[in-house]
Amino acid sequence: MTSLTREAGNLPVAFTTFVGRRRDIAEVRRILGSARLLTLTGVGGVGKTRLALEAAVASGKAFPDGTWLVDLAPVRDPSTVASTAATAVGMVDLGVRPALAQLAAHLAGRRALLVLDNCEHLVDACAELAGTLLSAGPELRILATSRQTLGIPGEHVLTVPPLSLPDEAVELLRDRATAVRPGFRITDANWDAVTRLCEGLEGLPLAIELAASRLRTLTVEQAVDRLEDRFALLTGGSRTARPHQRTLRALIDWSYELCGPAERLLWNRLSVFTGGFGLDAAEDICAGEGVPRYEVLDLLDRLVSQSVVLTIEYEGLPRYRLLETIRRYGRERLSESGEEQRLLLRHRDFYATHASRIADDWYGPGQEDALAALRAEHANLLAALDCDGDPQVTLALAAALRFHWCHGGFLGEGRRRLDRALLAAPEPTPARARALWTAGWVALLQGDRPTADEWLAEAGDLVERLADPVVGAHVTALQGSSAVFRGQLAEAVSLFERAIAVHSAADGGAEAVFPLFQLAVTRTHLGDPRAAETGERAVALAEAHGELWGRAYALWALGYDAWVHGDQQTALALTRAGLEIERGFNDPLSAALMLETLAWITASGGDHERAGRLLGTVRSLWRDIGTDISAFGPQMAGYHLRCEESVVRVLGPAAYERALTAAGGHDSPARAIEHALNSATGTDPGTEPAVPPAAPSPLTRREREVAALVAKGMSNRRIAEALVLSRRTVDGHVENIRAKLGFGSRAQIAGWWATNQPPAP
Repeated sequence: MTSLTREAGNLPVAFTTFVGRRRDIAEVRRILGSARLLTLTGVGGVGKTRLALEAAVASGKAFPDGTWLVDLAPVRDPSTVASTAATAVGMVDLGVRPALAQLAAHLAGRRALLVLDNCEHLVDACAELAGTLLSAGPELRILATSRQTLGIPGEHVLTVPPLSLPDEAVELLRDRATAVRPGFRITDANWDAVTRLCEGLEGLPLAIELAASRLRTLTVEQAVDRLEDRFALLTGGSRTARPHQRTLRALIDWSYELCGPAERLLWNRLSVFTGGFGLDAAEDICAGEGVPRYEVLDLLDRLVSQSVVLTIEYEGLPRYRLLETIRRYGRERLSESGEEQRLLLRHRDFYATHASRIADDWYGPGQEDALAALRAEHANLLAALDCDGDPQVTLALAAALRFHWCHGGFLGEGRRRLDRALLAAPEPTPARARALWTAGWVALLQGDRPTADEWLAEAGDLVERLADPVVGAHVTALQGSSAVFRGQLAEAVSLFERAIAVHSAADGGAEAVFPLFQLAVTRTHLGDPRAAETGERAVALAEAHGELWGRAYALWALGYDAWVHGDQQTALALTRAGLEIERGFNDPLSAALMLETLAWITASGGDHERAGRLLGTVRSLWRDIGTDISAFGPQMAGYHLRCEESVVRVLGPAAYERALTAAGGHDSPARAIEHALNSATGTDPGTEPAVPPAAPSPLTRREREVAALVAKGMSNRRIAEALVLSRRTVDGHVENIRAKLGFGSRAQIAGWWATNQPPAP
């Protein structure tokens, strides 16, 4: 059994011991000391991936700027190799610039190691990726695994041999057999059989692991007899004419035949997954016709114990995966069975339903978890979109993934998939209407207003024909966003108000949060005194539904309005509160907008040095995004320019440039936010924020507990459940907090808490 859990950087750490290969690891590290590109070649199952990972972990100190694994096994489209690598290193795919150029700029100044795993089916694309990255980054090293070399200048090649016989091979067999049969021992009595088994398996690690799993029920002698009979059949009696590939194939065949009928069926059906999968997906997609749903978990456990399925962990969630060699074998068997197309359609339908559920329930609790779940299933989602079948289902899936595209860091992928789906399904259907407004949203976030306006106009016409007011409200709200970005504020106000009216009349009205916070910002632009009231309404609506994403934007809108009206303290508190929420998301656009505002507030408060560093952080984000603050309207661009001018006037051009540079780059929006919040409060980046002193607080211990939960976005009902209090008691505490602090809203309580963070009682 192999279990991969935890992460160091993005390298999976295995709980199984790594046997042998000491000289191989040393050789890999020696070559990487001077070579820029090293490719590990060898037959399937020889252990190229595991050797690369162990060597990368052992070399960690040599690459202080990061070590990343790019798993290319699930990738089928060569054009997505660069974006896959960008995602692996934590970059956000916004699609504004080519992913390869963006990744090259990101890695250019880093002393880092990139592990490109399973390149053989994408050799040309991997060669282009490696050549471009190495040319741009003189301190970058690339370690590739492939059955075929990349064939570019400067490439060093190391052929990974099988484990040495008998020492390393026997050591691996002992280790893996003991894991499934604790009483297993190698003795004088069975030594000859053990060595014959390892020699027959030619030292291939995967073959040895598969054979070891069978020693749970067989003696070594029995295993040897069965394998030698099988090998004799393969080679016509000759024991010297068998290449490594046939050895591994024979082992997989044997493992397959020793599985029970239900285990074989499940193995076949699991091959439709790409990358990994959860138990719920396995139960929904693979159950039926020989595999009862209630038996899926038990069957999975049996396949894990036989080293057919691996257990892994992603962001704390247990998941499963098949090694690519095992998956391909299962796919062959699935194709032979005639079940392949049926299973692929079930796979597509499962993920379409999964994505639709998340989209429909977005404005409620669990948004961070929903985005994490979609990230975990990214490879399966792309496979579902590639499934041949009804183009309308593909169109609906592409639209349902709107929050994955727009807030999960995959704008570029979303744009490509929506373009393709819209072209393939031109019929005037509800699915097309939803896909059109989703595509319009993606294009707006990319700064492509002409295309966005075109798609939104078509969506508006289609909505009128279909008489779908809720979809029409989404279209209207995005047309309002486009109007703001063009500086046409009066038109935007009218559009937002129309969208809010429709959403508010719908069941629950939660989707009104989106146009509400935009209306609040637009009213601030116009100097409308109703801006704060509109922002408060957005916060209250988000709180009522346990929603965080829109709440963060609404807090930012309130902070922006407070700053425009000269209330420095409230502006800082509310903006920080919005940023604290944004830590849990992977949204560079929201991070850049909120950090821009924080820089303006900081400069107007007189701390121009910190404002310069904040502008440096923001500049890094905008550079990665491929646009700047001007894309969000002339008002925002004007405030940015005035902030920059004030910082230069106080610090001078040279000191300002030093402050910009000191901010450095960041691997993710969350890290940029963390750095900026620490910088804004005087905490050194990379250190834990200091616990604020126990300043006098008018709140009681219980009121501080309640305030902390209010700041987390919890409703009074949820606070009551968490603290085991009655709803009425919590209502009273919240009113007391408001009265003592002189606040009129929960948003102000959240902002006060984010600024003061009184120590836990």
